[in-house]
Amino acid sequence: MLLQTVRPNIVQSIRAYRAEDLMRVARSVGQHFLYANLSTAQSKQEVLEGIAAAFHFSPHFGKNLDTLYDCLTDLVYKAGAQPGFVVVLEQLPDNPRFDREVREQLLDVFRDAADYWGERKIPFRCFYSFQ
Repeated sequence: MLLQTVRPNIVQSIRAYRAEDLMRVARSVGQHFLYANLSTAQSKQEVLEGIAAAFHFSPHFGKNLDTLYDCLTDLVYKAGAQPGFVVVLEQLPDNPRFDREVREQLLDVFRDAADYWGERKIPFRCFYSFQ
């Protein structure tokens, strides 16, 4: 199985994996599949807006990294038992408005979320790619 080769709480490049395969496998094991295609985003704000829309966050989402973390962890945790998560962030921008530092800050939020769920023994795998 595809997910057996990937640590249960990790953020990594999508590399040889395909989003469609990850979605199929996540659904087959009953895990949440969260997907955001960010090919039109050019800035941190646009990336956060794209993630919020794709993940169906509340309209009150603050569109900053702290509220992103809260949405990925605390709010979901309060919703009850969770089976696990497979997250795909496709086509993160690579430009002066979304440079390496901003990209790492965003990915750190997902790493922190992976740690949060890992402490609760719930798998949280995040895959990403760049434009």
